[in-house]
Amino acid sequence: MEEYPGKIRLYLKNYPYRYRDYSYLAAESLLAAGDQGKYWEMHDIMIKNSPTLDRDSLIRYAGELNLDLKKFTSDLDSMKHKKLIDEDGNLAVAMDLYNTPTFFINGRKVIGNRPYEYLKKIIDEELEHVKK
Repeated sequence: MEEYPGKIRLYLKNYPYRYRDYSYLAAESLLAAGDQGKYWEMHDIMIKNSPTLDRDSLIRYAGELNLDLKKFTSDLDSMKHKKLIDEDGNLAVAMDLYNTPTFFINGRKVIGNRPYEYLKKIIDEELEHVKK
């Protein structure tokens, strides 16, 4: 995003893997942290501590980020963002997506965690097409 200011947009969608114990709860915790302005901080701490993503651990991470724990816990337990998470999951199924992460760069599907330079090359190619 920093390298291409004003040229690209990033959209994130939640796609909890139904066979993972805590993926739905993890998606909810990201959105709950995002409500308090700490989406990326929660993302980073969850990646660092994965696969330890049980409820108590997520609440502990929220505490480390100085989130309002009462609000965070309430959002987590009530599944405040369930509708959005379900909509994102339904979109993934409709698009025949089964892997995370999956990126779409101007319609080009890139599956899996790829190196920065790989993604940059595709972005540069797509930006060249837009100029023509």
